[in-house]
Amino acid sequence: MRQKIIPYNSKLVPLANKLRKNSTLSEILFWQQLKKRQQLGYDFDRQRPIGNYIVDFYCKELLLALEIDGCSHSGNGNYDLMRQREIEGLGVTVLRFDDRDVKRNLDAVLRQLRRYIRLLEKEGR
Repeated sequence: MRQKIIPYNSKLVPLANKLRKNSTLSEILFWQQLKKRQQLGYDFDRQRPIGNYIVDFYCKELLLALEIDGCSHSGNGNYDLMRQREIEGLGVTVLRFDDRDVKRNLDAVLRQLRRYIRLLEKEGR
């Protein structure tokens, strides 16, 4: 099956590279568990441009974006919702995790991610 190509703003690539080099602690912890296909064999990218935004992690096989919501998201609920709707409008599912949960209970976050991946697999993604 051929993968859907998701458009992105190429002007965001330098910023994505900068964000990749300046990851938060929760992003680093999460990435350590995502890289090298550790989660059910799926490949994830870090700081990936999608549309006019950059998502924390992205799996093109599943059309799944993962976002870690830290203090930069406080008070930005309307912006986050608009951003998520635009990304989902491109056919990408957005799954959000709280920064504190990643730091304090990474195993539970990873179990939740694997459960969601299995649901997507059942749907044929």
